[in-house]
Amino acid sequence: MKSSSRAHAIIKNAEGLFLKSYRCPSGVWTIGWGHTKEVKPGMTISLDQAKAFFNDDIAEYDKGVSSLLTRTVEQHQFDALVSFSFNVGLDIDRDIIPEGLGDSRLLRLVNAGDMVAAADEFEKWVFGGSPRRRLPGLVNRRKLERNLFMGNYKL
Repeated sequence: MKSSSRAHAIIKNAEGLFLKSYRCPSGVWTIGWGHTKEVKPGMTISLDQAKAFFNDDIAEYDKGVSSLLTRTVEQHQFDALVSFSFNVGLDIDRDIIPEGLGDSRLLRLVNAGDMVAAADEFEKWVFGGSPRRRLPGLVNRRKLERNLFMGNYKL
């Protein structure tokens, strides 16, 4: 599957557009709409480069989320999972530590077909920064993702 404009709108709204690199609340160098690969302090990009980074990142997350799903989901559910993983990571590795979507209870519930319980997992992923604390931006983002996941999209 491929994510739709609904997922892209949530991601872009939550991430904001930055043409100069900055440290996110977790201390990761970021640029564009949440792009983190090979970003360095003082780096600047054009709007066209930000769009290219975003398109590359979305393609990676579409592929990653698809690889983690063991059942078919609705487009709106896929969109919510892509937005979620874009923020917390795919966590495609061999351990069972929930560092992102891959080892999360959210994914296990989706793959088990319990979509209502899965939707309730979004609100548990609202902590970030150092020291870890509840971040209002993550609370808002998870609410949007949960609503999208349940088919009630409103941005």
